[in-house]
Amino acid sequence: MGRETKETRETKNTLAACDTARVDTCFACDLTHGRQPLPGGLIHRSGGWVVEHCVGPLGAGTLIVKPERHVTAVAELTEEEAEQLGPLLRTTSYVASQLVEADQVYNCLWSHSGAVPVHIHYVIQPVTKQQMAEYGVYGPDLQAAMFAADTPPDVREVEVAAETARSLLAAMESPDRR
Repeated sequence: MGRETKETRETKNTLAACDTARVDTCFACDLTHGRQPLPGGLIHRSGGWVVEHCVGPLGAGTLIVKPERHVTAVAELTEEEAEQLGPLLRTTSYVASQLVEADQVYNCLWSHSGAVPVHIHYVIQPVTKQQMAEYGVYGPDLQAAMFAADTPPDVREVEVAAETARSLLAAMESPDRR
């Protein structure tokens, strides 16, 4: 029980990894470690991954799944991180579908900013019929239109969605649910 595993060592080094000069301008690390404001706060942490609410204009209930340590490519994930990813994406997608009246939940990997590889993060976006009607598009075009409109959700809506997501993820992780 007291043995240190590879994942335990990696988790212990997460903060140190995000504080190195190589990632001193990483917005994703800054959000996770409290150096930038994160409406709704940390929602969930498990297996080297964190779940947070999106800070962009993709609507209330849009969640971000990202490695806790600074990673810029899926190929850089450890075996343990890779094993945890699929189940976490599935669970987080379900949770996002419960936050709004979603017609579909988009899952997409983003890893560029200014044409430079950055901290990978999966955007888990519950999309409603109202959003598709409002913007007149769907899929990647909907996300592009939402970014062009640059209308972030109300902070209170984000906080409520984050708290609901936190409760749902905690309940789904409880031993009673397994």
